[in-house]
Amino acid sequence: QSQLVESGGGLVQPGGSLTLACRANEFTLDYYAIAWFRQAPGKEREGLACGDSNGRRPYYADSGKGRFTFTRDNDKNTVYLQIHSLKPEDTATYFCAATGHFCESTWSRKYYDYWGQGTQVTVSS
Repeated sequence: QSQLVESGGGLVQPGGSLTLACRANEFTLDYYAIAWFRQAPGKEREGLACGDSNGRRPYYADSGKGRFTFTRDNDKNTVYLQIHSLKPEDTATYFCAATGHFCESTWSRKYYDYWGQGTQVTVSS
């Protein structure tokens, strides 16, 4: 079983909202920065948002600004990504990833120690 498990994806109409969850198995998220990525068919995986373990304000990539909100609940060992005003171009598989370092701006996949298997979000009427 993956050490990170995403959930909350599904089929949503344009303009709708979703909250994705990322739960850790076998380790405590408190000590990790967690990032959200997405990958649409035929496209590169892109970073969206990242939250450090120290509670600093989350960092958003340009693609994640405005309609994405990162939150974490350490008591539940879970982080969340809220997505508002969904558009068809938001259709993708959404992944969370954990690193023992701080959030960084290159969104390099190699920077992250653990990945989930992803949850599919489809935006369609």
